Amino acid sequence: MNAYAQKSKDELNGQLTALLSEYEVFKNEGHSLDISRGKPCKEQLDLSVGMMDTLSSKSSLNAQNGFDCRNYGIIDGIEEAKELFSQLFDVAKSEIVIGGNSSLGMMYDAMIRAILFGVSEDAKPWGEQGEVKFVCPSPGYDRHFHLCEELGIKMIPVGMDENGPDMDAVRKIVESDESVKGMWCVPKFSNPTGVVYSDEVVRAIAALKPAAKDFRVFWDNAYAVHDLYERVELLSLLDECKKAGNADMVYMFGSTSKVSFAGSGIAILAASEANIAHAKSHMKFQTIGSDKLNQLRHVRFFKNTDGVYAHMKKHAQVIGTKFDIVDDILTERVGKSELAEWIKPKGGYFISLDVKYGSAKKVVGMMKDAGIMITPAGVTFPYGDDPRDSNIRIAPTFTGNDALSLAMKTLCLCINIVSIEDALKGK
Repeated sequence: MNAYAQKSKDELNGQLTALLSEYEVFKNEGHSLDISRGKPCKEQLDLSVGMMDTLSSKSSLNAQNGFDCRNYGIIDGIEEAKELFSQLFDVAKSEIVIGGNSSLGMMYDAMIRAILFGVSEDAKPWGEQGEVKFVCPSPGYDRHFHLCEELGIKMIPVGMDENGPDMDAVRKIVESDESVKGMWCVPKFSNPTGVVYSDEVVRAIAALKPAAKDFRVFWDNAYAVHDLYERVELLSLLDECKKAGNADMVYMFGSTSKVSFAGSGIAILAASEANIAHAKSHMKFQTIGSDKLNQLRHVRFFKNTDGVYAHMKKHAQVIGTKFDIVDDILTERVGKSELAEWIKPKGGYFISLDVKYGSAKKVVGMMKDAGIMITPAGVTFPYGDDPRDSNIRIAPTFTGNDALSLAMKTLCLCINIVSIEDALKGK
């Protein structure tokens, strides 16, 4: 029971007047703060600035096999880049395509290929099969949901718990409806909840028996190396799919967008050799190869997986403090009074906050009016429809520590105001 449930109306009105006065003072100060998107801060970007010095007009611009990285060719990426990512994602080099800077772009391309050409040479294009549906564990990544909306794909939300998606619900949907062609997953430090899929959930996904033979899991492993405190292991879905006889059922995606430079990283698609061959058969009409100089730059900077993990420890030192700030302020200002719930994640880029039923939009609206950019309430659900109107996604990484502290104190102030107003209304 929250702190305001047993207070008298006089007590509540007195507290509300004081809090509203505090809110108006802050609002009139003209702040402009941003906790809306999972962007790296300047200090994180500075960690990779040495990468700019790995290539010069005097250095060799050839890959290990002698290929001149300034030229056309190698549609699936240079060998040393594939070697680096094969170790990071626990897949074979033959199961990787190195793309441009955007894993979201590679997801979009994979979906477009499925719609126009099907997922294999003997599969009918999704675009010729009538309504196409995707399973969407929620709360989830808003850009996945926007992509589905853009392409006219119907989304079916399923719940999440501390182990990952509700697999009973997933199994029932996927195995009974041939129009369900895919499923979104952010398996490690899930956006926004921070959940890491348990081994049992990974194996359950791999063992699915979809009604649609052309069903694909879109496995967006965006935070594969983004541990904050200690290494958290994730079971390999591709390996488990192979064991279950479903080798072709998964597309895995990742990138260095939050490892090196957010606008100039490297993205990958990892999948079975059959899926990779099919993708390349259509990619050859789209490109003659991604930026191989950028691939070479990354390999020379990181050198190997140990180099990547050492680099990510530096990231953790920068942003770990930010996650601590959020957790400490939430605990003190809304946690002790039981006005909200959240889990401090062990990695990733977000904190998922659940406020009182029916109050997230009002809280977020007050934040916006006070000059604080925060992800709109509801966007972590398909079609922007949070059925409880309670989930708020916090992105603590981009802003400075002092500004973050101020934003979080204001968020807690808004939660308290809305909670008192609801208590006065008898909600």
